[in-house]
Amino acid sequence: MHDVAAGHRDAPVPSPDAGVSFVMPVLNEERYLAVAVRSVLAQEFVGPMELILALGPSTDGTDAIAERFASDDPRIRLLRNPAADIPIGLNLAIRAARHPTIVRVDAHSALDAGYTATALDTLTRTRAANVGGVMRAEGRTPFQRAVARAYNSPVGLGGGAYHSGGADGPAESAYLGVMRRSVLDEVGPFDETIRRGEDWELNLRIRRAGYRVWFDPALAVTYWPRERWSRLVRQFRSTGTWRGELVRRYGRRNSLRFFAPPALLGVVALAIVVGVLQLTGVLRGAPSIVASLVYVPLAAYLALVGAYAASRRAGPGWRERLWALVVIPSMHLAWGAGFLVGAVSGARENIDTSRLHRNTPLP
Repeated sequence: MHDVAAGHRDAPVPSPDAGVSFVMPVLNEERYLAVAVRSVLAQEFVGPMELILALGPSTDGTDAIAERFASDDPRIRLLRNPAADIPIGLNLAIRAARHPTIVRVDAHSALDAGYTATALDTLTRTRAANVGGVMRAEGRTPFQRAVARAYNSPVGLGGGAYHSGGADGPAESAYLGVMRRSVLDEVGPFDETIRRGEDWELNLRIRRAGYRVWFDPALAVTYWPRERWSRLVRQFRSTGTWRGELVRRYGRRNSLRFFAPPALLGVVALAIVVGVLQLTGVLRGAPSIVASLVYVPLAAYLALVGAYAASRRAGPGWRERLWALVVIPSMHLAWGAGFLVGAVSGARENIDTSRLHRNTPLP
């Protein structure tokens, strides 16, 4: 992530007391919204602030929670986002924002108390247009903890800096992001035709305009992954589909690591075909021996996943370790399948349905 050359343009630095606007798209987040909002209100920095919630058409108790917060604190403003899409909600909130620095917040996350102050210092020090840090995934159940550890492991999500950490420096993209509003006004808002990966595309435009995007490992955001296997699979399939769409649009500007999951899926499919042909006797002798080489990379992958699941990196308990055997291949194969669809036929109207129809109250 840090092989990105530094931009040649400095982003403007507002006065220290100019204020910050937090923007948060929200849909069916009754289990997590209160934690996310409180983490914003608890930010330790000097200057005025506001929190703008772009409310999608939730079917759980999310809106009631948001309305209670807004009635208790005048710094919280509510907007309606009937389209539900994240980039549309972000753009609505940014257009309504009053302050020159924008802090993107996910309703499924929580900011460390010093997050904003650290980000503002980093923006001033580096004169970057956008800065992001580490996604610190955590879980409340054995399954969710297994997913969180997979998020934070190179075995799971491929070693991106915002998952596993790295050195302070220029970056390709930024997780969530603390952005200068003037730069967004110059390069344009989030692309509303991109439902997933919209942050990567925006940061590409920021870098093309000559500004810096920065990674600061001192910034940490707590993130809670999906709570169920079916939702995890739907999320990763959708994310992979939109990455395939971005490859269609931007080709070589995408990292090579994005091609690993579809390659794995191809190996699995080929191994199944070879296995069927061998079992039915169609493949015999020397051709069968040569074809059996397809099992080598698959065996290596399974050994890697098994070694990870057996280690303490997968979690201290046996439940987390057993779930790791399911979680990691599910993430990779769902992402890879989505990627192939997106790369071949485009994402079209694909949406992430993994947060729909939540109705379980927070324990």
